[in-house]
Amino acid sequence: MILKKLRADKNWSQEQVATFSGLSTRTIQRVESGQSASIETLKSLASVFEVDVVTLTAEVTVIDKKSEHWKAQHWFFRMSALGTASRKAQIRIELVLLGLAILETIMSYFDPIHTPVALILMYSLYSHVVFIRYGDKNHAWDTQNTRHVKSSKAVG
Repeated sequence: MILKKLRADKNWSQEQVATFSGLSTRTIQRVESGQSASIETLKSLASVFEVDVVTLTAEVTVIDKKSEHWKAQHWFFRMSALGTASRKAQIRIELVLLGLAILETIMSYFDPIHTPVALILMYSLYSHVVFIRYGDKNHAWDTQNTRHVKSSKAVG
């Protein structure tokens, strides 16, 4: 979560953030690891770092696979996303496929045995790009804050 980056930028320990925010060190650890946080916790942290609550939660693009929005996605898309819960993870996979495809393509110039592997990797890369764009088009990643922010009704 962005909290860890903000803390590192200020060169503060988790204990210091806990003291400044009036929260426990364990709460800081939980929030940094991506576990749920109440709106009051996020407000306290936003105050300490002088940012908006939205800034603390904007980076999180986690798919809530229990939501109706997720269940409404095409079955093939849901099946393809198994094991990865964020768009960021999907982009990492895309970059790895791209690197491997480039490497295998270069190697195929020296040894033709690499050509089928290069073609398979290029097809996989293309399929993955289509998969991510489908998710973007259908707003599959728009369930980002449902796991991390409890509503103020649930807290109070």
